[in-house]
Amino acid sequence: MSRVTNYAERAKAHLREELLDAAAELLIRGGYAGLRMADVASAVGVSRQTVYNEFGGKSALVQAVALRTLAEFTGGIQRRLDEAVDVLAGIRSATAYTIEHAKENRLVAAVTGAEAAEDLLPLLTTRGEPVLNAATDIAEAYLRQRRPELSEPRLIAETMTRLTLSYLVLPTRTAAEAADAVCAVIGPLLEPADRTRRAPRRGPGWDHRTDHRAPTM
Repeated sequence: MSRVTNYAERAKAHLREELLDAAAELLIRGGYAGLRMADVASAVGVSRQTVYNEFGGKSALVQAVALRTLAEFTGGIQRRLDEAVDVLAGIRSATAYTIEHAKENRLVAAVTGAEAAEDLLPLLTTRGEPVLNAATDIAEAYLRQRRPELSEPRLIAETMTRLTLSYLVLPTRTAAEAADAVCAVIGPLLEPADRTRRAPRRGPGWDHRTDHRAPTM
């Protein structure tokens, strides 16, 4: 019985991947407005109801495509984080990789550049919470593992993710320059609290016992 169950699960998973492949290709060509569930079904050779049964609706299908696209980046991001000599170097390497890889990914390139798919941009902005949360989870787990003393790893991870997404949406710098810019913001947040506070100036006449300037004659 378990063999039958496993086969059914594999078949279902394979069908889901085929549907996502078809939807991604159609999104590249025509964007969100041009995506029709009937066309996805036709591309795979199943009924339209099968697509609805699997995803529930068009919006959920597109979100599933977006999350799978993010998952395609995950392996490369994690590898660069793990191989880095320190946390900030890992962030720089992972950020640069993400932006460079995005140029090579047809769907991401379409979202950020082509008119046909420009209506998908909200998946990274106003309706980008699922992608934002998934990417932030990865960054937060890394920070908690490498820097367990940080008091607000979630905030730092989300800031890092939002900055990276902003450079994806509006690529005004090279990948290396964008990575440096992200690190310029994140670096101070990684410093221990006692190092980020500036000690008061202690010039001539400073009395450390009373913590104020001693009177001069």
